[in-house]
Amino acid sequence: MGSAVIAGIVALYFIFLLLIARVTSKGADNNSFFVGNKNSPWYLVAFGMIGTSLSGVTFISVPGWVGTSQFSYLQMVLGYLLGYIVVANVLMPLYYRLNLTSIYTYLDQRFGFWSYKTGAFYFLLSRTIGAAFRLYLVANVLQIAIFDDWNIPYYLTVAITILLIWVYTAKGGIKTIVWTDALQTLFMLLAVGVGIYQIGDQLNLGFSEIISTVKDSEYSQIFFFDDWKASNYFWKQFLSGAFITIVMTGLDQDMMQKNLSCKNIKEAKWNMFSMSVVLVFVNLLFLGLGALLFIYSNKNGIALPEKGDDLFPGLALNNTLGISVAVFFILGLIAAAYSSADSALTALTTSVCVDFLNVKDKPEIEGQRLRKRTHIIMSVVLYVVILIFSLISDDSVISSLFKVAGYTYGPLLGLYAFGLLHKSQLKDKWVPLVCLLCPVICYVIQVNSEEWLNGYKFGYELLMLNGLLTYLGLHVVRRKELTKSV
Repeated sequence: MGSAVIAGIVALYFIFLLLIARVTSKGADNNSFFVGNKNSPWYLVAFGMIGTSLSGVTFISVPGWVGTSQFSYLQMVLGYLLGYIVVANVLMPLYYRLNLTSIYTYLDQRFGFWSYKTGAFYFLLSRTIGAAFRLYLVANVLQIAIFDDWNIPYYLTVAITILLIWVYTAKGGIKTIVWTDALQTLFMLLAVGVGIYQIGDQLNLGFSEIISTVKDSEYSQIFFFDDWKASNYFWKQFLSGAFITIVMTGLDQDMMQKNLSCKNIKEAKWNMFSMSVVLVFVNLLFLGLGALLFIYSNKNGIALPEKGDDLFPGLALNNTLGISVAVFFILGLIAAAYSSADSALTALTTSVCVDFLNVKDKPEIEGQRLRKRTHIIMSVVLYVVILIFSLISDDSVISSLFKVAGYTYGPLLGLYAFGLLHKSQLKDKWVPLVCLLCPVICYVIQVNSEEWLNGYKFGYELLMLNGLLTYLGLHVVRRKELTKSV
């Protein structure tokens, strides 16, 4: 497919997004931008959150990961279910009861100023890095598919990518994103479905034969119980999945902002439960697509790329699987990446405005001006981080994402666990030090774990270790008087 055709598809797609943004952002104010006037249909939020949870990372990296990890990722996905139950029954009722716009104001009410700012800082760090990872993927594909042919440098590709997101989120914020994310989830799932259908057609496989072929392949093993030291050991991945969901959904302003835009806690719970169940089957589709991509390549003598992340883009964009797969791949990739990145940019803007600039205490006109300025600044920050990541990335992006999450979300996990499980107050001024030291200690343990722990390798359970160390560290700086009931 030529670069001009791909550019045309992308342009038409974004024109459609801009039309949706124009309709949904009429009369939008800061309340619309931050929480969608608390009037978002729960089923629309749930469907859109599927795309946000998966993102461009899942779209490319999960199929590519099958070659080295088989279906072991599903062990984490099953752990997600447990995590969503905790989020829906413990954290969301707390946020609704306190009527929060930023979920980190809970830490202010519970512990004080420094705990609050520390929690908000770690969210900004975590989500900035996560959004940069995701946009890095889509920028790379657009560079290869379009801009290399036009001799446009990579830094301009990244700038265009972020500018397009900024344009359609600038006014309506979460009110617009609830609708655009639902559309983008639809395109992403269509892309996977078309890819599976076309591979099956070229291999002369019907639906039931596709299932049996994947099931009987070398890539289909899901459960790994043999070696407890291995990073893919079931209980390590299952529990890691549960805790990753708790922190990357329940303690993440990005994901919670959509839930907080629902009318009430009952609808928000319906959203969470329905989304979590569907998410298991959607991830299974991505893994099945990955197995089919490897089976197809092996059968047709196609050389596998050095990085698994390059397999799906390579087969799709060179028309090996047909023009329909190429078209839907481009649409699906953009939809998957932007459904996560647009809400991340909105959540980052919300957190900076509410948690650091006290926008809710300012007059509406001044608050809107401040929010728009912050939206631009956070776009620039994302731009810089993507360029930095492009220079240092040498691993599967989904793997990198979860590794970073272990360091940046661990302090949030420890803070909220202490706040919910204990009535003790903290020596608030010492909280930033505890939350800074614990990730450093985790890094030292991870680097030396094989030597110190008889060959044990840390995987994504590093998040649990970081959270536990933070939790224990907060015990050291606790006070004995009881906190007010929050």
